[in-house]
Amino acid sequence: MIDTIGTDIPEGEERLRLDIEDGLGILTLCYPHKLNAWSWESTRQLGIFADRIRFDDSIRAVLLRAEGRAFCAGIDVTAQNGGAIGGRSGAERTRNYYEGLRWVHERFRTFAGLPQPIVAAVQGYCLGFGFELALMADVRIASDDAVFALPEAQIGVAVDAGGDLRIARDAGAGWAKLLSLTGRRIDAATAERLRLVQLSTPLAELTKTAREIAGEIAANAPLAVQGIKRGIDAYADAGMDAALDRVAMNAAITLTSEDSRAGYTAKGERRAAAFKGK
Repeated sequence: MIDTIGTDIPEGEERLRLDIEDGLGILTLCYPHKLNAWSWESTRQLGIFADRIRFDDSIRAVLLRAEGRAFCAGIDVTAQNGGAIGGRSGAERTRNYYEGLRWVHERFRTFAGLPQPIVAAVQGYCLGFGFELALMADVRIASDDAVFALPEAQIGVAVDAGGDLRIARDAGAGWAKLLSLTGRRIDAATAERLRLVQLSTPLAELTKTAREIAGEIAANAPLAVQGIKRGIDAYADAGMDAALDRVAMNAAITLTSEDSRAGYTAKGERRAAAFKGK
């Protein structure tokens, strides 16, 4: 049985698509001409689909995948106003960013906390928000061409969706600091060695491998599967909510800094930024 779920998302504005097939909810990032770059609208759509998946008993596992040559190359800097948030003062702008990021965290928390386990299939660039999204999956499969990074510090902002916290949880605090403080990229083999992905596979085998694993999960008893996921998450994510609130404030402060403006400008001009700490 294949069922494509209708949405209230305007035609032509789709960032994600949900299909149901043989007990799997296949959630696809479908903005390939922009390398599936992430935006506020992407977050809104993720929340819509997470709510639908949550209460659909026909979905026993979720396969998170992406169209095109990249899983997600990070923030969509071409989104309206570059995704920036305004305010009448620096303090109000910081507050607005903080509330906006809390809204993002709420939708990501709903997605990561789905009762159905999530298997992510990652190819090509998996950067910034893309890496953070993949880290919310329960099991991650990467193709051998996958590239992972949290480059936020290179443009003067803090990691804003908890990816550094999840790396600390899975790979240890030292690796979380090395990757997020430098912004350096790692390949699929390194990500597997660090336990940030569970399996790596040739690109041609990625969809087949990820779908087989999702199918194995979907074939098991739903109440048992969901209970196991909840129990492991309760242990692994202890303290996550409080840490994410700190992440939101750190990101709000840096997003309204002069350094972030300098960083984004330098990135667009393909040159190194001169940060001043203000």
